[in-house]
Amino acid sequence: MTDPNDPALRSFVPVDPASDFPMQNLPYGVFSARGLAPRIGVAIGDYVLDLWGLEQDGRLDVEPGTFAASSLNAFMTQGPKVWARIRARISELLRHDNDELRDNDELQKLALLPMAQVELHLPIAVAGYTDFYSSKEHATNVGVMFRGKDNALQPNWLHMPIGYNGRASTVVVSGTKVRRPRGQLKPANTEHPSFGSCQRLDFELEMGAVIGQTSPMGEMLSEAQAQEMIFGFVLLNDWSARDIQQWEYVPLGPFQGKAFATSISPWVVTSAALEPFRCRGPEQVPQPLAYLRQAQANNYDLELEVGLRAGSMSKSARICRTNFKYMYWSSVQQLMHHASSGCAMNVGDLLGSGTISGPEKSQRGSLLEISWNGTEPVQLADGVVRTFLEDGDSLAMRGWCQSEGYRVGFGEVEGTILPAD
Repeated sequence: MTDPNDPALRSFVPVDPASDFPMQNLPYGVFSARGLAPRIGVAIGDYVLDLWGLEQDGRLDVEPGTFAASSLNAFMTQGPKVWARIRARISELLRHDNDELRDNDELQKLALLPMAQVELHLPIAVAGYTDFYSSKEHATNVGVMFRGKDNALQPNWLHMPIGYNGRASTVVVSGTKVRRPRGQLKPANTEHPSFGSCQRLDFELEMGAVIGQTSPMGEMLSEAQAQEMIFGFVLLNDWSARDIQQWEYVPLGPFQGKAFATSISPWVVTSAALEPFRCRGPEQVPQPLAYLRQAQANNYDLELEVGLRAGSMSKSARICRTNFKYMYWSSVQQLMHHASSGCAMNVGDLLGSGTISGPEKSQRGSLLEISWNGTEPVQLADGVVRTFLEDGDSLAMRGWCQSEGYRVGFGEVEGTILPAD
């Protein structure tokens, strides 16, 4: 069977060369249309291929009802061999030289829907959410702001992926509006805290690794096991209330400042589709302890950008462009470390990479860094200025891997800020 990543593959479905969703991608998502219940599909160009329709027609060999589900969890549970077989089969059905679906008008009408006519939903039932802090550039920038250049990185940072357990209950799909959070605030010039709406609302540009297999409580993971457990990735915006977080984070770290919303893209791009874009990350000095060492290239050459549109602006202005390849600790290392204590991992767990910043000023992945904690206001179009996000602002992130003649992309994750109640 032809490799689904073959650059020469073409679909009978028209796909623009600039599309995020060519034959070589085939990301999974959950959609609804025609008044029917949510089910699973894949993106191809400007269309969604209804996998439940194909399953009912006997074209896909999976456990019965797999693609009638409202999340990818049951499909992911079936394991990497099934993932590979189904992806190859979908690719085969969409090939321009295969008449099985191409010449079946009745099946096409059932299974191929214009993306503009469907509603996209949260693609996974999030079992647990962990957010990491794995960009050396981001951690250094934040450390310089608050502790000075000589103490920018905490002593443990170069020895393990730092993370905290976040709230799975407030992970939402792209397009969900985000209400400005409320919490305890204590500016430096006040003696006592007060309760009110966040005044320093921020975004964090991240990728999310979607865990598709379980690991038992009490057991560690090898590099190969961790690689096999990652089903795919989503774009992730971990919205952050900087002023709430600043007052609460000592001694246990982020809590309410991060708990109010985390947005992810509706399409899960599989690890298999990203395979051609693997690359090695930065050199790790000192060498990690044995359980965290990597023999393989576990980073990805994945371009990322952020656009901000104020309510008064006619179009979005790009405020950041960076790359996932800069991450110091890879998603595989994050997963190995997460399980190293004996922590059980579940299907549907979501691991946030942490803010992705690069070495250049234009590559900073949060407004905290871009505005340098509010001291360097960002000039947008039409005279609009921002240090942090204001009500009515819309924030959109995009990501893609570029190859010759095609790109493997994620679409976008977008959210608009509503006023606090």
